Amino acid sequence: MGVGPTIRHVAWLVAMRSSILAPPAAPTTTPGAFLTWGARLQWRTLVGGLVFGVIWMTAIALVPWAIGRGLDAGVVHDDPGALLRWALILTGLSVLVGGGGAARHWFAVENWLSGAFRTIVVADEAITTRGQEIGRQLPTGDVVSIASNDMEKIGGVYDVTARFSGAIVSYVVVAVLLLRQSVVTGLVVLIGSPVLLALLSLIIKPLQARQAAQREEAGRLTTLGTDTVAGLRILRGIGGEREFVGRYAAQSQRVRRAGVRVAGYQAALDASQTLLPGLFVVLVVWIGARSVIAGELTPGELVAFYGYATFMSFPLRTVTEMVDKFIRFRVAAGKVQGLLRIESDHPARPAGAPVPVDGDVVDPESGARMPSGRLTGIVSTRPEESAALAARLGRVGVESAVTLGGIPLADMPIDHVRAHVLVNDPDSRLFHGTVREQLSAGRTVPDAHLVEAVDAAWARDVLLAQAAGLDGIVEEKGRGFSGGQRQRLGLARALAIDPPVLVLIEPTSAVDAHTEARIGASLAQERRGRTTVVATVSPLLLTHTDHVVLLVDGVAVAEGRHADLVREHAAYRSIVLRGGDDE
Repeated sequence: MGVGPTIRHVAWLVAMRSSILAPPAAPTTTPGAFLTWGARLQWRTLVGGLVFGVIWMTAIALVPWAIGRGLDAGVVHDDPGALLRWALILTGLSVLVGGGGAARHWFAVENWLSGAFRTIVVADEAITTRGQEIGRQLPTGDVVSIASNDMEKIGGVYDVTARFSGAIVSYVVVAVLLLRQSVVTGLVVLIGSPVLLALLSLIIKPLQARQAAQREEAGRLTTLGTDTVAGLRILRGIGGEREFVGRYAAQSQRVRRAGVRVAGYQAALDASQTLLPGLFVVLVVWIGARSVIAGELTPGELVAFYGYATFMSFPLRTVTEMVDKFIRFRVAAGKVQGLLRIESDHPARPAGAPVPVDGDVVDPESGARMPSGRLTGIVSTRPEESAALAARLGRVGVESAVTLGGIPLADMPIDHVRAHVLVNDPDSRLFHGTVREQLSAGRTVPDAHLVEAVDAAWARDVLLAQAAGLDGIVEEKGRGFSGGQRQRLGLARALAIDPPVLVLIEPTSAVDAHTEARIGASLAQERRGRTTVVATVSPLLLTHTDHVVLLVDGVAVAEGRHADLVREHAAYRSIVLRGGDDE
């Protein structure tokens, strides 16, 4: 059953946001444990769906019984009063079918939304807390598929539970009615249904294996597409588009072939769900007709038996659907649990020591020291060395021996590190939303402070270009801005956050020299008295620093003021002046 969110269901999810947005830790052992965990968190709606599912399907099961009894009492025995009575009973059952079905569907949609949305929440929490280890251990396509496909399959199991419970109860009700009227015919119906289900299971097991294989191939295709789009500009520059298009086409064919292998078994399952119950109904009607001729059944009981046999295909298909959805759930839940099992590359440490708000920042690995409250420049013979130092300063994706105020960052809880040290790289990511949302980063910040940060980053032209100012809309990834505008907005965001320690990696690499010089001056003024580290080789920025550290092969070999190092250190002069005059 395809279920989609409606406005009322979205409103219901908003009302439930406190429990859904902060669920307890999900189990990572087995898909069954994951299913039980989710069921405990939404047991109220599951019970509601179960109750109305039972009412709905039991009422459907009793319709043939009411028709058969009314036919015998009102038509065969020519009793108008009995006919009216059974007509009213049939009307009541119809009301239960309609009302119970509507309520059952309501709970089914709620259960689907809760299960699917909770999957996104736990996956998002894992992605945002595991750091770069996620990218190292999982293809991008697998991560994307969790939010685009797997969450639907997980929600689908909770959706079908209402009909599944109704199918089981209605099966028992029909069994009692059948055995009371004819033991032989009843046994044919009751035994035949499980036999049909067993036959279908022969198709279900290989279907599961092929669905898992298709999921893997689709994940690889998504990863390849994501990587290709991310590097499209470079590919065009080196003429590699044709090569990657060929790879994408080849992987698409592998996904298609995997889909065809799934489709064959899926078609066999769907066809069997119609063919086998149809043959079963023919068998029951033939046996029932012979019983009527032999005087063992009344015409009304034969009609009821036909209705029962026809109805039994309904719970049979529901049970088959439950099995099919559980198979899909197992594959999807396994992928989600694989994501959850990844350990963070920056695990939290117990908060044993106080967290400093100031103090020198020292990196024992390189020997670099960044004085507290000063603007320090990091100059390196190779950009990757200064970038690696910046990663250690923020404990971003690496274990770090860096100390802040004499306390190792490795001994601090990661949330405290994130609150005290901000690393801003040159490729600042912008998201869809207003300019205010980009700059405030989810916090409540006065507009005056945001404008101040924009001015310090010399990004006022970006703000003026927006007719609505801070309420202007930023497109996803900042597509409407130039590289320099995106970089300056990213710098403005970092300044607006105003962390105790700010680490900037080449913050002016995409701007012109005139703007770069102005940013250097305003950065020194804006961050006065707070620890700031700038990894750069630009003399226009280094001129405004209080202290500079020179790295050679990743090791600090000199430190001092920019002017002194230019005059006294040949390696520094060569890097910073890029072969220019030694003046």
